[in-house]
Amino acid sequence: MNNHVFQRYEAKFLVNRQQRILLEQAFADRMAPDPYGESTICNIYYDTPDFRLIRHSLEKPIYKEKLRVRSYGPVQSSDMVFLELKKKYNGIVYKRRTSLPEHDAMDFLNGKTALEKDSQIAHEIMYFCSFYQNLEPKVHLSYDRSAYFSQIDPSFRVTFDQNIRWRQDDLSLTSRPGGESILQPGQSLCEIKAAAAIPLWLVEILNKANIRQTSFSKYGRSYQTILMDKIYRNRGIRYA
Repeated sequence: MNNHVFQRYEAKFLVNRQQRILLEQAFADRMAPDPYGESTICNIYYDTPDFRLIRHSLEKPIYKEKLRVRSYGPVQSSDMVFLELKKKYNGIVYKRRTSLPEHDAMDFLNGKTALEKDSQIAHEIMYFCSFYQNLEPKVHLSYDRSAYFSQIDPSFRVTFDQNIRWRQDDLSLTSRPGGESILQPGQSLCEIKAAAAIPLWLVEILNKANIRQTSFSKYGRSYQTILMDKIYRNRGIRYA
């Protein structure tokens, strides 16, 4: 297994088509496109039967955590995927992830096998699953991502996610992306990921374009839709 650790600040902004164009124009001499180009990211989020993890997260606590398995586009069972444990404490995001074949990831998440105990990351993920015990796949989330990194500091990244879609059926990374859209037409979720402060030039562009930071969770937005649909169905009203 290949293991990765990330520690950084993440700021999120909902931007329209014109605001995104303005930002990308400002990147010309400062940011470079990700060498892998644009990608479609697929995720399956795991939670307890009563959505304990996302309910806690939406309360905006000082500490929260979530577990997901991720791939870049649909995969075959032998292709590599990422098993990720994402934590946020006092505004700082800590991500632990390990790569393994999709069928091995599914066997672990279905309780059939354990992870190789050769890393701290594996121990953390197994402890997380043991602590919550009854985790199950809840939502498939996919989106098209364009990523940029700083030519001065490659750890500074800006991403744009569009066509964010979610579903509760066909919860497999071997299936094609698709589902119900979260954003309005023309919208993108812009995420700024930095180990330190956001550069002044970017702050000035954000102010000029009237782009304001927002609190936005893709999985959280999916859960809220699920919850509203349940409330309306209990009242005999179709929610759309």
